[in-house]
Amino acid sequence: MIPQSNFTICATVRDGQLKNLRELLSKMNTTKAIAHANPDNELVPFGRFDRLHFARFTIIVAKTADEIKAFGVTPRPWQPTLAFLGDCDGDRDSFLAELVAHAQPGLNEIFSYCVGFPDANSEGLLAWMKAHHIEPKANYVNWIGRTVKQVHEEAALHKSLSAHLQQIADKVGRENTRDLRQELLSHVEMEKHAGRLTLTQPKPTTICWKIRNLLHLIGIPLVLLLLSPLILLFSPFFFIRLRMLESTDPELFIRPGRQHIQELTAQEDWDVSNQYNVFGDVKPGIFRRLTFEFILLLTNYVARHVYNRGFLARIRSIHFARWVFMDNDRRAFFASNYDGSHESYMDDFINKVGWGLNLTFSCAVGYPTTRWLIKGGTEREQQFKYTQRRHQLPSEVWYKAYPDLTITDLARNSRIRKGVEIRQASDAEIREWLSLI
Repeated sequence: MIPQSNFTICATVRDGQLKNLRELLSKMNTTKAIAHANPDNELVPFGRFDRLHFARFTIIVAKTADEIKAFGVTPRPWQPTLAFLGDCDGDRDSFLAELVAHAQPGLNEIFSYCVGFPDANSEGLLAWMKAHHIEPKANYVNWIGRTVKQVHEEAALHKSLSAHLQQIADKVGRENTRDLRQELLSHVEMEKHAGRLTLTQPKPTTICWKIRNLLHLIGIPLVLLLLSPLILLFSPFFFIRLRMLESTDPELFIRPGRQHIQELTAQEDWDVSNQYNVFGDVKPGIFRRLTFEFILLLTNYVARHVYNRGFLARIRSIHFARWVFMDNDRRAFFASNYDGSHESYMDDFINKVGWGLNLTFSCAVGYPTTRWLIKGGTEREQQFKYTQRRHQLPSEVWYKAYPDLTITDLARNSRIRKGVEIRQASDAEIREWLSLI
């Protein structure tokens, strides 16, 4: 199994260069869909990188910075910041090296609009990108170990089997499930022999990753167990302070502007999947900041060790997601790639895991007030939807390595492949496998 990694490279845009940067980034996009990358664009040809699942360039602007005034705090200055995000197979450093090797001139041109970027050779560019990477506080991968190569191979397998099934159904009869399966398996072997299909076996997981993952799996609960006496001792004071703050949090029922909504919706629903960015301030005070960090620590743990096989709690539509702290942990950025429309994405969370949204976002300025961290919040649906749209940012460029494929498609294709490699014992199992095709 090859686990996934991510990169979040952020750099401040130089004064007076925002418009020029946006014009440059727009050249990376296809003419068919707004802000959707041409895989073969000249600046960063994403399609050449067979380990890259998703990528985007987003300019982070603090459109909602004044909202913190409701807490009696003067807004902190924020310069527009270019964020380059990606999710890839294998380790981050080797992928960034590959990225620089094949797209150095384009990356140099893009980052030349950022503060402090030198005229770099490939080694200097790589070091600069690594220095500007921000490690997420929490990260989610829908299926750890499912590579881009696997996705493409299994999609090709499904397409080939589906086409051949139509040809042989009349020949052997739809009721003869075992004969149908044998014909299909023979077809796969012939296609593999001809080189038209490949089903590459997964590479073994590196020992280093296994050790790190095991230490993380054991270490977090162990530390919490050792600290449990202190946690129990201070928990009454924590909840008292929490309720004091929650009961005095200002309500910000502000409707997002029409132009802002139009800018966001213009990028959505060109594919079966969409991108999502939100950015805003963390509620003031060390209490809220530490609470937020602790919640994301737990979120990262369960995403890494519990919800890593196709779903996050009851949500099955997210490919990748991350939570990133910026500006000395005073601001938070969230980014995800998901299937379906924006409205269905929000409704999915509200109806299934509203408490999870409350936990992970209630410490952010503008979020509807909560009770005990998990109650309230999304229960005021319209206020919540206004809030998340108000803090949402468009992407300048967005890339997906397997357009037209949803998470449901990926799971189905993996089950089809499993049925090719592991023969079914009963007629009922064979019929179930055939129904997938």
